[in-house]
Amino acid sequence: MPLDYARGGMGGGTVRLALARLPATGPGRRLGSLVLNFGGPGAAGIPTLAADPKAFAELNKRYDLVTFDPRGVGHSDPISCGGDSQQAEEAATGTSGAADGPAAELAALRAVAKRCARDSGPVLPYVGTVSVARDLDLVRQALGEEKLDYLGFSYGTRLGVVHAALFPRSTGRMALDGVDTLSEPLTEQALVSAAGQQRALDNFLVWCSRQQGCVYGTNTRTAKDKVRALVARLDAEPLHGEGGLRFTGQDVAEAIGVALYSKEAWPRLADALALVEHGNPVGLMQLGGPTEPPPPEAEGGTPVPADNASAALVAVNCADDPDRGDDKASPAAVAREMEALQPIFLAASPVFGPRQLMTVLSCYGRPAGTDFIRKIDHPAGIPRILLVGTRGDPATPYEWTEETAERLGNAVVLDYKGDGHTGYTSSPCVQEYVNQFLIDGRLPAGTRSCPAGEARPARG
Repeated sequence: MPLDYARGGMGGGTVRLALARLPATGPGRRLGSLVLNFGGPGAAGIPTLAADPKAFAELNKRYDLVTFDPRGVGHSDPISCGGDSQQAEEAATGTSGAADGPAAELAALRAVAKRCARDSGPVLPYVGTVSVARDLDLVRQALGEEKLDYLGFSYGTRLGVVHAALFPRSTGRMALDGVDTLSEPLTEQALVSAAGQQRALDNFLVWCSRQQGCVYGTNTRTAKDKVRALVARLDAEPLHGEGGLRFTGQDVAEAIGVALYSKEAWPRLADALALVEHGNPVGLMQLGGPTEPPPPEAEGGTPVPADNASAALVAVNCADDPDRGDDKASPAAVAREMEALQPIFLAASPVFGPRQLMTVLSCYGRPAGTDFIRKIDHPAGIPRILLVGTRGDPATPYEWTEETAERLGNAVVLDYKGDGHTGYTSSPCVQEYVNQFLIDGRLPAGTRSCPAGEARPARG
């Protein structure tokens, strides 16, 4: 792929893009290629599809399933901030671990940005979604398809919308599940995300209160207070594990947030919270604490940098966002701004608000991103697109589905009343609607809904 599309052609350098394909299994007429993106940004598509191809078996009967590692990710010229996952975590959350006040914090964030530029190579300035969407259209051409049929999840919905806006005539059937925001600045995104996570936690605590042996009892109001107290207690006095590992309240919040992605994880989350309330963090660490799984090995056995996913997450989000604070503002002024936001974030979520607040600084010291995505508004010529929003989604709140539908002007909303992040793999009803559209082209007008249970929609 061209490194810099603005320069035209391959004269400005190239990027190697890794793709994988599962050929259609039949029976029935092959419909062509269906390209999937599973989210992120920073998530590699190839290992995700390889881990669970059966989830898309019905689609695979009629389509070749194709996925890819976006530029800068996984096997596709991966970026890095020095190979240290902790450094990338600092960049992602706007924290550096510096103990010398705002000046040291901001200097540390600038240092992280410089390490990313130093260790990522020439691809770093070109990993934004607009470039990836242009890659996607060249993938379509390489597959020999007249139009792109596409299924995107979470961040993959942002990618799908940008492709449709850039290439409406070559966009085919497109289903987007767990719809990302297009318009909100970084601060507003973080605030809405905190509120969405809190809503998902409240739903979990209602569920837990009805289970025998819930560590927080049957009163959901006091349960919320106890979770908040747990986070505060461990921030003040972290638990210590093997190898000197510290488990803080913010690690608790992160692990809870990971578990809320899937309702199937709720029983394990309940057990893990019971353990950590008695001083044992092992259950929450297994759900997603201060460590992260090893990255996949690249072709030839060369490991992908340990921090690739985290580094790419920040790099893409910053490339997609044109807003920046005043880089010349004094550290004291930045600190005052953050202090003014703190009560607003705590009101949105006492558990997740502090961590989400720090992401406001994650792009500090980096160049401003594109305003293309922010300006998408009723793009001419796009086909009807199916948008799936989940009411209890902790990562992409349902209001973003409604906002994106309004911005597109040619979308059908599927309102899934359940919990967890995205609906396709957890709801037979959602899966049926998506499959009908992608396979048969059937897409009813207006908003449709799926219950939290197992009911399937009527055919027709």
